[in-house]
Amino acid sequence: MIKPEAVAAGHTGAILAKMQAAGFRLVAMKKTKLDADRAGAFYAVHSERPFYGELVEYMSSGPIIAAILEKDNAVLDFRALIGATDPSEAAEGTIRKEFAESKAKNAVHGSDSDENAEIESNFFFSGNERF
Repeated sequence: MIKPEAVAAGHTGAILAKMQAAGFRLVAMKKTKLDADRAGAFYAVHSERPFYGELVEYMSSGPIIAAILEKDNAVLDFRALIGATDPSEAAEGTIRKEFAESKAKNAVHGSDSDENAEIESNFFFSGNERF
């Protein structure tokens, strides 16, 4: 997912280009805006954490780009491509190093497991939206 501040800053094309250059194939993609209820549902795993309210507010603050990417070892390779959550700790050339504003506004979200990738893909896309 490309997060609201990166979409607002006009980084969508450059971020997608980095994904494709790294060998990822786009299976599905859409621009959408999460309302607070949908953002809360997406991040429900964090509902007990102190930053949850701010996270929901942030993720519902503007349009996002939801996408499903495909590649061998997709989850691990994508996590390497996006870099550390804190852009000051992210490696040179990673998406977060180049496009993130802060640890909280870190430009992109990537699934942390194959299981969560499936859950998150199903959150945004029906079967007939995947190609």
